[in-house]
Amino acid sequence: MASDPHDDEDAFRWEGDDSPTRPARPERTGAALPDGWRAVGKGSETTPGDDVAPAPEAVTTADADAEPAPLGNVALVSLGLLGGIYLLYTVGWLLGSSRLAAATSFWLEPAAVVPALWVAVAAPALWFGGVMLLTRASAAWVRFAWLVVGVFLLLPWPFVIGV
Repeated sequence: MASDPHDDEDAFRWEGDDSPTRPARPERTGAALPDGWRAVGKGSETTPGDDVAPAPEAVTTADADAEPAPLGNVALVSLGLLGGIYLLYTVGWLLGSSRLAAATSFWLEPAAVVPALWVAVAAPALWFGGVMLLTRASAAWVRFAWLVVGVFLLLPWPFVIGV
């Protein structure tokens, strides 16, 4: 390639770029980008066929709420760990409540104890699912705050103290 050694575009070319079998690039032909596409990078402000770009203030809240930002690796691992804790809590409430039902069956009505124990068994899963559902549009720290509150609130005490 015989060109100016200080040409910035040389790094983005290869001999044979002008092959007739390859489609022409829009910046070479002056063609507009397809609908929904936006040019980025050096010189993108003057791409032919672009309408006036919307001002940053013109972005509506509906566009911002349409797709939440993806979680990072640490957040995904933390959600997995907290989900595992809630799963262990469900097992802990199942084991602890079976021992608790045997200890309280002689002085409480079983028709009242059994539904309460099943609600206690389901509480960690319901808490985790509820937090995940209700904090979809919230910041990540809000979701994690509610999950940590649930870790302390739903501790399976009958299993821990060994009733």
